[in-house]
Amino acid sequence: MQAETNHLMNLVARPGAVMVRGQGSFLWDDQERRFLDFVQGWAVNTLGHAPPQISDALFRQSRSLLTASPAYHNANELELARRLARESGLDRVFFASSGAEANEGAIKLARKWGKLHRAGAYEIVTTVNGFHGRTLATMAATGKPGWDTMFPPRVEGFVKVPFGDESAVEDAIGPNTVAILLEPIQGEGGVVVPKEGYLRALREIADARGVLLLLDEVQTGMGRTGTLFAHVRDGILPDVMTLGKGLGGGVPLAALVASERAACFARGEQGGTFNGNPLMTAVGLAVLDAVTAPGFLEGVERRGAALREGLLALAPRHGIREVRGRGLLVAAVLETARAERVRDEAFELGLLVNAVRPDTLRFMPALNVSDDEIRAMLDLLERALGRAR
Repeated sequence: MQAETNHLMNLVARPGAVMVRGQGSFLWDDQERRFLDFVQGWAVNTLGHAPPQISDALFRQSRSLLTASPAYHNANELELARRLARESGLDRVFFASSGAEANEGAIKLARKWGKLHRAGAYEIVTTVNGFHGRTLATMAATGKPGWDTMFPPRVEGFVKVPFGDESAVEDAIGPNTVAILLEPIQGEGGVVVPKEGYLRALREIADARGVLLLLDEVQTGMGRTGTLFAHVRDGILPDVMTLGKGLGGGVPLAALVASERAACFARGEQGGTFNGNPLMTAVGLAVLDAVTAPGFLEGVERRGAALREGLLALAPRHGIREVRGRGLLVAAVLETARAERVRDEAFELGLLVNAVRPDTLRFMPALNVSDDEIRAMLDLLERALGRAR
């Protein structure tokens, strides 16, 4: 049956199917139609749909303690904070419920740091086509055209420069600048991978100019690009990192992780009713256990390479002009602006893919997707590409 949508705010175009259950790489609607899912909640379902690790963690924790309020410690929150600090090389963690909330916290933290250490500096350099969320401040930081003026008056203090151009970043830093904020790989921008050495150059610029380096790893973190955090590949350490999406593996969990030097919030300056609750952080621990298990990230690298190679094999026959990405965050850029047609044809064939830009398809499967599922996706995609030409 078609979804009854009269009482939902009309905020996104969706097909009429109503999804009712999922398992691994597959979703089923209320008509028992099966879909191979290479969207996975927009890179949220780290371990696929309904993984036993998460189901078990939720079941066990729900029988003992859902939340004790942020006024009190709970064991899961303390353990997940300890492990994220150890894995990241940073020192302090604030848990949130969404990546946008974590990024909002990073912006607040940077401005507080500027007040304390840079004579009230508050401006943050961000990048064109970057994406940081849908709160007022994160929309102002986002580099999608028109987003910073959509809900006036806009939040001031964000200077946007081209992604991948470290010289433009350096030129944009002035006496009012407190930080640089960007994604290591632009996800919503179309899986744009910067040139080798870009993040290292930004780390050096931040150090030389006395500003903070903030990395939005909401989409790229938790193994999505083949390393636990995307910046690990560049051999740098940010002052602040945000995590979300894959950290919860399908439940609302995010984190703001900062060095001791940058973690300057005073009591009462940041908080949230559900933040760090034991139910969500139990899931975070289960996800972290899975992605740090021996061989897991190597498998992400291997399957990501297979996905990219498979897409490249389709390129000559189906008008794909570029394949890019790292790990299992991959995009195929088409020669014409027909990504939505391909997405819709794929849906009819039982395949879910994301048309992230008019000419770009994005693939974000579960990190434990199988080789057979990648091959099945490529077969279905080839049929969809043929139908959409």
